[in-house]
Amino acid sequence: MTDQAPPVIEITGLHKSFGNLDVLRGVDMRARAGDVVSLIGSSGSGKSTLLRCANLLEDSQQGRILFEGEEVTWKGSGHGRHPADRDQIRRIRTNLSMVFQQFNLWAHMTILQNVMEAPVTVLGRDRAQVEAEARQHLEKVGIGDKCDAWPAQLSGGQQQRAAIARALCMQPRALLFDEPTSALDPELEQEVVKVIKDLAAEGRTMILVTHDMRLARDLSDHVVFLHQGRVEEEGNPEDLFGNPQTERLQQFLSHTTSI
Repeated sequence: MTDQAPPVIEITGLHKSFGNLDVLRGVDMRARAGDVVSLIGSSGSGKSTLLRCANLLEDSQQGRILFEGEEVTWKGSGHGRHPADRDQIRRIRTNLSMVFQQFNLWAHMTILQNVMEAPVTVLGRDRAQVEAEARQHLEKVGIGDKCDAWPAQLSGGQQQRAAIARALCMQPRALLFDEPTSALDPELEQEVVKVIKDLAAEGRTMILVTHDMRLARDLSDHVVFLHQGRVEEEGNPEDLFGNPQTERLQQFLSHTTSI
């Protein structure tokens, strides 16, 4: 895809509040095809909320959201603003697969069934074809031998890799990761980091909310630092981590682990 093509995701002037609490205050963000964009910042800065707004899991009160040049249509205003076209929202969501901090696997389904469920029931795809693809994705993330296991029989790292395989099986245009390693101990965390790095190497479009500054530095094409609901600073990882311009980013990086 050329630079002239519209971004996969483009957000401008986004505002989001919960009651009287302003969480996002006019945020701009974009991710072009093949980009890896990392969102960093302290707890409460709005990172996860921005990701949920991008995937339309949260309604925003103001601002534009576009998916491959198609703008989300709204009805109402302020806290009464909601998407106007359910078919549009369903179409966009199926192209933006989300991987959550908590793995959200269905406990009553095997790992293979977890990965297959949405493509079969939501997209209406052929079950046999989906099963073949699901097995391939589980092999890709290194747990092809766990197809018949139950989620409770897997480690946290294995469950998160299953969640990534489930996201891939939807054949999305972009993957959205919300702190995918923060619930894992360091050893299991590296299992998931390897999978994410492999996906980046394939040229997949990804937006990644992460507390792991090393991962953000090594993986990203673009890094966005959020502070109190605004984009405080953004740029390529070499500049942003190597020569931060704002005092707030300098303070933030000084309190993170070594990068």
